[in-house]
Amino acid sequence: MDERITLQNGIGIPKIGFGTWKIPDGEVVEEAVLSALEAGYRLIDTATIYGNESGVGSAIEKSAISRGKLFITTKLWNEDQGFDETQAAFAKSLRVLQLEYLDLYLMHWPVTGKRLESWRAMEELYKSGQVKSIGVSNFTVRHLEELLQHANVVPAVNQVELHPFLFDQQKELLEFCRAHGIVVEAYSPLAHANRMNDKTVGELAEKYGKSNAQILLRWAVQRGTIPIPKSTNRIRMKENIEIFDFSIDDADMNKLNNLGDNFRTCGDPNGME
Repeated sequence: MDERITLQNGIGIPKIGFGTWKIPDGEVVEEAVLSALEAGYRLIDTATIYGNESGVGSAIEKSAISRGKLFITTKLWNEDQGFDETQAAFAKSLRVLQLEYLDLYLMHWPVTGKRLESWRAMEELYKSGQVKSIGVSNFTVRHLEELLQHANVVPAVNQVELHPFLFDQQKELLEFCRAHGIVVEAYSPLAHANRMNDKTVGELAEKYGKSNAQILLRWAVQRGTIPIPKSTNRIRMKENIEIFDFSIDDADMNKLNNLGDNFRTCGDPNGME
């Protein structure tokens, strides 16, 4: 659980994170984050559009875990993109989270006509030391190629939807990111439980003595990506992070790789110009 992947700027990022999408602000998300930290998570992922940065920040403030051991991520929302707007949005997130710095700031979506100016602002924030790493989310190969033509700082991370049922469509993106030193974070790694009863996943869960969710999360880790599961159930939180005491063999990894059928649970960024 304490293992980290080294980003291209030398900073270590935990191999699994805790997502907070759709967890209500206030006591609900505060309790969820505190429970996640107690279970062993050190990467906490939120976003401006989630509307729960305040509760996440309160949990961090109340936690007995030192700030230096935590890895906190939030994201720039679409309506806040643009150079000045990005800097203002970042300052607001930092204030609401009650933090002096962020570990990772992501551009949530590749907004047409604004993403390059937004990235320029994020580079300035990175250079100022207010954020330790910057990255993107929902960027396709085409979006990344465009960004890399203009960027002075290569994105440290690209956070995208990823699970075995979408692997075929994301394979090219994974290879591109690997070639450019961009670490991939996998959101919706459990496909929102829509395929939790898949026959192949179930057979492997029985073989390895693990839950179906643990098989999907272990698949993500072994692919070198960082899964960010979400749960408000303490038992499931604990179960989701207990994936570092076994490995899936190559033959079984290939079985999971072959489950891809372009199944998405969230928006498709390929439609963004």
